[in-house]
Amino acid sequence: MIIASREITIRGRLVRVGAPAGDRFDYFEDPAAFISEAQATASRVDLFTFVQPLPHTEPTYPYATEVDNFAALPVSTFDDWWKKQIDNKTRNMVRKAEKQGVVVTEVPFDYALAAGICDIYNETPIRQGKPFWHYGKNVETVARENGTFVEHSVFIGAFVDRKLVGFVKMVLDRRGGQAGMMQILSMLKHRDKAPTNALIAQAVRSCANRNIPNLVYAQFAYGNKQHDSLVTFKQSNGFKRVDVPRYYVPLTARGRLALTLGLHRQMADRIPEGLLARLRQARSFWYAQRSPVTHAGR
Repeated sequence: MIIASREITIRGRLVRVGAPAGDRFDYFEDPAAFISEAQATASRVDLFTFVQPLPHTEPTYPYATEVDNFAALPVSTFDDWWKKQIDNKTRNMVRKAEKQGVVVTEVPFDYALAAGICDIYNETPIRQGKPFWHYGKNVETVARENGTFVEHSVFIGAFVDRKLVGFVKMVLDRRGGQAGMMQILSMLKHRDKAPTNALIAQAVRSCANRNIPNLVYAQFAYGNKQHDSLVTFKQSNGFKRVDVPRYYVPLTARGRLALTLGLHRQMADRIPEGLLARLRQARSFWYAQRSPVTHAGR
């Protein structure tokens, strides 16, 4: 759906919640002007939401807010990150990647990169204990889907013997406050070479070279899910939780009622973390039994 020349994604049936396509990666220059046009034209949206980008963490707009969060790494120089923000174990992993022949560099977005990403996607149908939603895509689909925001994105590739074994798509906030890693993924068969650590190191270097003060690795906490191996990995690479406002703007009477009653929240956010953890374990066991590939890749 297009509103005010911006693509909007919609979730929910009873309450239709709209958000910018690329929420957390592409932000409004003038939210008030967008909201005004949306109120006049967006008959299919009950409630609109958007998150406030870094570096500002206090609400700056007059809309209802709830607390959201980023896994954010403050960036000044690569040397500062290397010496002060990570521990010896993480430094050794980056060194290990180099010793194992992993070459990491910024790369252009072209057919060769899309083909390499396609190979990474199709390495395994299961990641993190659940079906990998990119598995089975062809090169044309991969090129189209990774071509979003390409005019203000940086792609970083990790290569072994000139073959792509990992990549980062990093979307730069056009206001210069942050760079968000929209995707970071490596081949499981090269996990022993620590390509993901090397990719993060280059992402830090790329931000420092562009004077971008914050590198974002998605969220730190998802709903009631507070800690897992991915959180540990983020922490070991210097990322910390930073709370930011998420705005909710009702566009219809249904949207106003939903916001009042809390009906805009997803079902998973209402389930206690202890129960969610057991459900995730059961899901992982189920897919492990059904698939010959049981790696829990990042």
